[in-house]
Amino acid sequence: MSPKRPYVSPLRAEAAARTRELILSRATALFAERGYGRVAVADIASAAGVAPKTVFASVGSKSDILYLIVDQGVTASGYREAMEEMLALRTPEAVLAALARGTRAGNESQYPVHEAIRKALPVHEDGEALWDRATAAYRDALRAVAGHLHTLKPAPSCQEHETADLLWYWFGPVGWHALVVETGWTWDRAEEFLHRTAVRTLLP
Repeated sequence: MSPKRPYVSPLRAEAAARTRELILSRATALFAERGYGRVAVADIASAAGVAPKTVFASVGSKSDILYLIVDQGVTASGYREAMEEMLALRTPEAVLAALARGTRAGNESQYPVHEAIRKALPVHEDGEALWDRATAAYRDALRAVAGHLHTLKPAPSCQEHETADLLWYWFGPVGWHALVVETGWTWDRAEEFLHRTAVRTLLP
């Protein structure tokens, strides 16, 4: 006689997934608003309408929650799809316009996630690893865009690694945060300015 397989209820699994998403959503909002160091698991549980033990069972510790938020934010930013679009373009002006548009969309849509990460960095037990986890794919994507720009005509006037550094300086999360959050620019104004600056600086 073959052993019985454990029964998995689709409804129960669906309810668990919804609870998990709710917990992560409420945690993101709390981390972005108050800062990681000022939020306890009990606060997250209260905001999600569940018991603290449910938080631990569903998503783990507060640090686990932050890492899950980071990973979800990277996936939800749409950078893979934006990269495919940019690498298919055949003029540097079009690539830079798509880069400004794509990084703006990712930073704007993921603003609460970015704020949660930014406010966690000074107090997180491993802030450097957290930042690397949040930005590694982003930075690799900008390096790929820089490489693509140097295959087109006219190519940027600086070396490829310098182009990558400048793209990160302008279009990375710190650049968007400085213009939109710290100085109060609109997303439209920041996108137009960064695009114009990149074209004027990089293209001879």
